[in-house]
Amino acid sequence: MMCSTENSQEPKYTSDPALILELKTRRPPSLVGRAGCETWSVDFSPDGAWFAWSMGHGIVWVVAWPLDSDCALFTHRDGQSGETDRGDKSFSCGHPVWGLAFGPRPPKPAKAARPAQIPSKWNKSLLLATGLENGVIKIWNVSTGEAVFDLYGHEGVVRDLVFPQNGTLTLISSSRDKTLRIWDLAQKGKKVQVLSGHKDWISCCAVSPDCSMVASVGRFDRMVCLWSLRSYTFIRNLIGGTHKTLYLLSSCDFSPDGAMLATAAFSGSSWWIDLWDPYTAEKLTTLVDYFENYGQNQISSIQFSPSGLHLAIVTDDRALRIWEPGRKGMVMQTKVDRDSNGLCCNYHPQGGVVATGTRDGHVRFWKAPRTVPSLSHLCRLILRHSVSTHQMEPLPLPKRILEYLTYRNIPQHLFVSKLDLS
Repeated sequence: MMCSTENSQEPKYTSDPALILELKTRRPPSLVGRAGCETWSVDFSPDGAWFAWSMGHGIVWVVAWPLDSDCALFTHRDGQSGETDRGDKSFSCGHPVWGLAFGPRPPKPAKAARPAQIPSKWNKSLLLATGLENGVIKIWNVSTGEAVFDLYGHEGVVRDLVFPQNGTLTLISSSRDKTLRIWDLAQKGKKVQVLSGHKDWISCCAVSPDCSMVASVGRFDRMVCLWSLRSYTFIRNLIGGTHKTLYLLSSCDFSPDGAMLATAAFSGSSWWIDLWDPYTAEKLTTLVDYFENYGQNQISSIQFSPSGLHLAIVTDDRALRIWEPGRKGMVMQTKVDRDSNGLCCNYHPQGGVVATGTRDGHVRFWKAPRTVPSLSHLCRLILRHSVSTHQMEPLPLPKRILEYLTYRNIPQHLFVSKLDLS
């Protein structure tokens, strides 16, 4: 077994009440701390029944969720652990795993995919796509634990993978070879679309909830590109012109209604999150954190909560922050810790829990705020899922209501360091 409980000592983060439990990996001392140990990606299955993480050295573990006192793979906040094997699975990919994703992902509105789009033998199959360092994407059948087939074409690290939320066997991948690829898994990836335009590594990609757009961020070229998932063409770059400050882009995510796109960037003295209207290319707001120690606070990952009320943030100085866009201060944040080593985060589909992956190959599960959405927010969420900004603007609505529906009612600039550093 490649993963087990470390019973010899209390978990490092037991003092933080937000920590639910921690998955730790057992490695020979010669491998601890060396390159290849990192958990670059974590994901929950669409129904929330499975959790997968790349635990380093080409191994992916898939465990049944929820984890409880019978799971042999975790350490509780109180240091207790169980010994029962619940049929959890490990996949040996042969190369370091940088991206992974469960699929297909059914649409939230109860609308089944056309039968012709999914082969009958996969109708009830849960797949796991793993993106490898050598550019190969391996597709696994989670129920059988078998490799289904491999996808070839990328010439660099496959950094991110995502299935669109429409129930189809379409997979979008982004790579350090500067391209995105759109694969049709129903045809075993033989039909593929290549999106080119980035000038350097692509850090992250995301698909809009209505499956009309793909967003991608270039780590070094500082481009935030929008692509049409219908015509496979370039739409626009959200960051135009040159910037005097040298910075890197790390992550992006669409809000659940698709009306906002969040992008994360950092420089030597700050990190910031921009919220964009993907339809108009308007920057809605910017959240900034400045710090004194130069180069000591990289932002690694962001993700919207399933309700769209919150945004999870992983940075070097804290394992996790939860921000409500437009509000001053954080809804929740873990204690200051320069050794948190966070790399990625992912919400459970039903909310309430955020998983974070670290450089040491561990995974931590955090209790996320559960807020009952207001009626106005729910109405906006439903409306904006199917109505673009361009369609909203001509409607005969009062100015304040239109601003609320288009997210233009939030402050344009917010500063973390001046609000809440406790």
